[in-house]
Amino acid sequence: ITVNNISEVDASELEVVKSNLGNLVSVEENGFAAVNTAFLRDGAFIHLSDSCIPPSPINLVFITTKHENSVVTHPRILVVLEDNSSLTLVESHVSESEESYFTNAVVEVKLGQNSQFDHYRYLMEGPSAFHVGNTYVNIDRDSSFRSTSFARGAKLARNGVDVTLDSPGSSCEVNGLYITSGDQHIDNNVNIEHAKPHTRSDQYFKGILDGSSRAVFSGSVVISKNAQKAQATQSDKNLILSDSARVNTKPSLEIYADDVQASHGATAGSVADDSIFYMMNRGLDEDTAKGLLVHGFAREIVDKVEPESLREHLSRKFSGT
Repeated sequence: ITVNNISEVDASELEVVKSNLGNLVSVEENGFAAVNTAFLRDGAFIHLSDSCIPPSPINLVFITTKHENSVVTHPRILVVLEDNSSLTLVESHVSESEESYFTNAVVEVKLGQNSQFDHYRYLMEGPSAFHVGNTYVNIDRDSSFRSTSFARGAKLARNGVDVTLDSPGSSCEVNGLYITSGDQHIDNNVNIEHAKPHTRSDQYFKGILDGSSRAVFSGSVVISKNAQKAQATQSDKNLILSDSARVNTKPSLEIYADDVQASHGATAGSVADDSIFYMMNRGLDEDTAKGLLVHGFAREIVDKVEPESLREHLSRKFSGT
C-alpha cells in the first residue's frame, strides 16, 4: 500500500498518478471540479497493489483553522485499487472556526477487478462554512463500492457522487444521513450509470430537518441500452421537525434496457404525535421522547458503519437534534 502526497510520489508510482489523475473528473460539466483541477498542486494519493488488504481503515482529515480573512481550499484525493484488493477510507472535513470559508473537495476512485472500496464521508464544518464535495468512481468487473456520507455541519453543503458501473458484476451502494437546523442547506446529488449488464446499485438516504433549514436529494440512475439484467433501487426518507423546514427530493430513473429491476421512492413526514404521547405517558418528557425517536430514525444508517470506533462516534453525534 502507498499513502503519500501527490507531489511527493516516487518514480515507481508516478505513472499510476499520471494515468489516473483527472481521468474521471468532468471539468466541462462541473465548474467546481474544474476549479479544483485548475488549482491542483498537491493532494492525497492512495494506491493498493494486487491482492492488498490493509488491516485497518485510513482516515484522511482535512482541518480548516481560524483565519482573519475568508479562505478557500481545494482538497484532492486519488484512490487506485488494483485487482483483488480492499480498502476502507474515512474522509473527514472538520473545523472549529466560526468564520466564513469555502472547501471545494474532489475525490477520484479507480477500482480494479474483484476489489472492494468502503468510503465514509464525514462533514462537520463550521457554522458559517460553505462546502462542495464531488466523488467520481469507476468500477471494474465483480468489484463493489460502498459510500456512506454523514453531514451535520456547514451553512451550505453539497455532496456529489458520480459512479460508473463499467463492467458486468460491478455494484455500488450509496447511503447518506444528514441533520440540518437553523438556516442550513444540505444538497445530496447522486448520479449512477449502469453501462454494462448484470450490474447493481442501491441508494438510501435519510434526513432530519429542523428550524428553517433546507435539504435537497437528487438521485439519478441511468440504465443504458446494453445494461440488461441491471438492478437499481432508490429511497430518500426525511423527518421534518418544524413547520419552517423544507426538503426537495427527486429520485429519478432513465431506463433504456428492457430486462431490468428498478424502483424508487421518497417520503417526508413529522414525528408522530401518538408516538410522543405514548412515550410521555411512560414518564419521559417531550424533548427526551422526541430525541429518542430521532435517534431511532438515524440508527438505520449509523448501524451500517463497520469500523466500530467510527460507528460509536457517529452514534453520539447523530443521537438527536
